[in-house]
Amino acid sequence: MKKEKTSRTRVVHVRLTPGEYQKLQREFQKTTCRKLSHYLRHCLLERPVVTTYRNTSLDDFIEEFSLLRSELNRIGTNYNQVVKKLHALKRIEDFKPWLSAYQTDKITLLEAIAAIENHLQKAAESWLQ
Repeated sequence: MKKEKTSRTRVVHVRLTPGEYQKLQREFQKTTCRKLSHYLRHCLLERPVVTTYRNTSLDDFIEEFSLLRSELNRIGTNYNQVVKKLHALKRIEDFKPWLSAYQTDKITLLEAIAAIENHLQKAAESWLQ
């Protein structure tokens, strides 16, 4: 069955106070409608409006995880530089400062991995309840 195509030719003007318009915008932002006119049409014609739902625990987890990811990237870059430098060195005396830097980077990396595991464990516990 083909759906009839009808054009919208009628215009309705509505005047709102700034407070009313702000309330309308807040309610509109909670929905999945892309355009305000679409949202208003649904409200006026008493059609169901789909609203979005935000899981704040997931938002917090994603924010924390992105911070950990950027920290891991920085640590990985430092670690990679140390390994490249170690491969380029020829004398044993040159190795000593880089080996100590390698040890500190390794400890930092392991701490970051432990923090990620801890956050994943907390997230799994909260979601599995």
